[in-house]
Amino acid sequence: MEKPQSPQFREMGLVVLMLLCLTTTVPTSVSIQQGEGAEELVSSQPRKWQDRVIEVKGGPESVVWIVQLSDLHFSVHHPERALDFKKIVGPALKMINPSLVLITGDLTDGKSKDLLTMKQNEDEWIEYQNVMEDVARRSGLDKSIFYDLRGNHDNFGVPVIGGSFDFFSNYSINGQFGRKGNVNSVTLETGDRKHVFVGLDSTMSTGLRGPTNLFGHPTDQLLSQIDSQLSQWDSQKGKSITKISFGHFPLSFSAFSESQKSLRDVFLKHSVSAYLCGHLHTRFGKNLKRHHQSNEKFLSSHRFFQLNMHQEPSENTKNCLFQAPPLKEFWEWEMGDWRKSRAMRIVAVDRGHVSYLDIDFKSGTKKTIVLPTFPLDSRFMLTSSLHQMYGCQHMVPFSFETIRCLVFSVSPITSVVARIYDTRPGSPLMIMETTMTKFVRDISRGDIYAAAWNYKAFEDPSPVRFWLQIEVIDVMGRSTLSELRPFSVNGLSAKISWTWKEFFVMGCQWAALYYPIFWSAVFLMLSILLIPKFVLMFSKKQYSYKNFISEKSLINCIAWVLLDLCRVHVVWFGFLGYLIYLVSCPWLIGQVFTDGGNRGYMTCMGWLVKIFNSREKHDYIGSPDIMVVVLPHFFFVVIPSILVAGALAAERVIYKEHFLSLSGKKEDDDSSQKNKRSGTYDNHRHRRSKFDFVERWFRKVLLAACLVICWKHFTNCKALTKAYEMNPLLHFPVYSLAIPLLLACTVYKTRSIQ
Repeated sequence: MEKPQSPQFREMGLVVLMLLCLTTTVPTSVSIQQGEGAEELVSSQPRKWQDRVIEVKGGPESVVWIVQLSDLHFSVHHPERALDFKKIVGPALKMINPSLVLITGDLTDGKSKDLLTMKQNEDEWIEYQNVMEDVARRSGLDKSIFYDLRGNHDNFGVPVIGGSFDFFSNYSINGQFGRKGNVNSVTLETGDRKHVFVGLDSTMSTGLRGPTNLFGHPTDQLLSQIDSQLSQWDSQKGKSITKISFGHFPLSFSAFSESQKSLRDVFLKHSVSAYLCGHLHTRFGKNLKRHHQSNEKFLSSHRFFQLNMHQEPSENTKNCLFQAPPLKEFWEWEMGDWRKSRAMRIVAVDRGHVSYLDIDFKSGTKKTIVLPTFPLDSRFMLTSSLHQMYGCQHMVPFSFETIRCLVFSVSPITSVVARIYDTRPGSPLMIMETTMTKFVRDISRGDIYAAAWNYKAFEDPSPVRFWLQIEVIDVMGRSTLSELRPFSVNGLSAKISWTWKEFFVMGCQWAALYYPIFWSAVFLMLSILLIPKFVLMFSKKQYSYKNFISEKSLINCIAWVLLDLCRVHVVWFGFLGYLIYLVSCPWLIGQVFTDGGNRGYMTCMGWLVKIFNSREKHDYIGSPDIMVVVLPHFFFVVIPSILVAGALAAERVIYKEHFLSLSGKKEDDDSSQKNKRSGTYDNHRHRRSKFDFVERWFRKVLLAACLVICWKHFTNCKALTKAYEMNPLLHFPVYSLAIPLLLACTVYKTRSIQ
């Protein structure tokens, strides 16, 4: 196993490092200073903001790094979010000195104090503008390197982009610099590589209020623009290109375009290194990452969900030709929120190797930050392309020759040490410890440290056998340890399984799943109502409680319960009519915009609203966003109500049979038994009273279930009333009253044995 290298070997490694990092920068015709001598805008002619090039000046030239922030949710009800942002982010950016700062949506909260009303609040936007001015000033960075995007919260109740309630266009950084398009790209150029960052805004063109404003809605035009920006340098030879895209919505919460294309298709076409996004925060889990890979034998199920974080190719795609096209794959990295988690992300590109570090500022500012840039974390950063590259030994780049990391600190650094641990013995055993050396340039944007190593000594079929940790000690004696992370030099990815919550939000493609789930629920409810009715009308076999007692089976039990529901005609027809209403008629008539203008109609297909500046009077929008109202109503209110109603009807039959058996009464009793019962009437009445109290416990459980369903339903109605400024009796009477009335009718009809 590898031992600490000798001084001679380290000296040879340093020579290799100098050859890697000390390259010359290509001169340009025009330069505009970008702040503190770190960056310059390069252009031989005026460029649009949508197509910008920044030449990265100063060392280390082999690495560029940017900062991502997301889901700030500045709120008039929670001023601490903006105060902490102003206090922490400005100094942190000054220490990190990134080439770009990306803010990927939900800049403001747009919610009332009770979280139920969701529309724009101009005071929050004014606060955002003031805070960003202060952060840019305190960081010492040029404000033009900040790029912010709309999130769904920034679009709540905005009827038209550019209108009076589109505060993003007035107060955002992109708006102030005239970046009006939905796609903006910026290229960071070093001496031997271009790094293309393409930002996209896929929010609704007509912004609904929440909660039915949850998904990204890319159009064919937007996808075409993204495709164009990602391919802008493809025709030019000589420099390698790294492509990264950023937006607000994860792909699991992005709808398909009019032609059923998706962002995933575009990203795979260009083999982007990563897609950076936000939206989900951290309440669903820490592993909200997903590896996408093109598959020639693409299973239909992959259109709807992906079971694990890593998508496996259908076959071995190894191709060692020098001109072989890159594998079509990319990583999707959702990051935590500032709202509660106070999260910031640093993304580094080191000779094409993309890595990141998520920083938690909940405990306050950081004195030192350590970001390993090579080797990459085998859980969340490796790609199949790297594994293929390593398999073709002639394609292994010189960047494999060293361990590298970026160090950001407020104090001078005295020592950086890399340690590698072997976990095969069972507990981590340190097998290598080496000092890392800083590369010094006259003009430096940041500090990169490196140490030569024999990477071939760490080849292993297990991607989690070897783990890397770096310790940094500053002049004050403070020690900072990087996260202990596994690596695989031969490019094997560790298989990480999602928790059920992580799978729910990252693995499911909800835009594709909504209508299959919706129609499956409708089919289930129609089956529950109609099949027993047909059996009752046309089948000779009788399914009853007596039949079930004599021949117990699951089918007999289900058939008996549902047939008893059919016999309560008012309830059965009520549920059938309500289901037809939900499928074919508007559910709500609500206020969907901030300004309190015309109301819209919500159906199971989307909101029917008048589109501004449109020749047509109305359009359906907000699909599949309406699933947050439709599916919970189906699965937590309507279906349980039908089942509880059937159970109540069946319980009445059980009660009747037991009562008759206890009283000794039979339907075919002759008149002689009347004289026998007359002498024991009082005894039977006492037994009936005791039976009512003790034996009808199941009915009491069902009545409690009715109360729970009604409570859930009224909670939903209250939220919708606040969200869309509605009166339940005027704007959604059928939706709000049908279920409680049907359950009440069922309880009344099944109260006795008559």
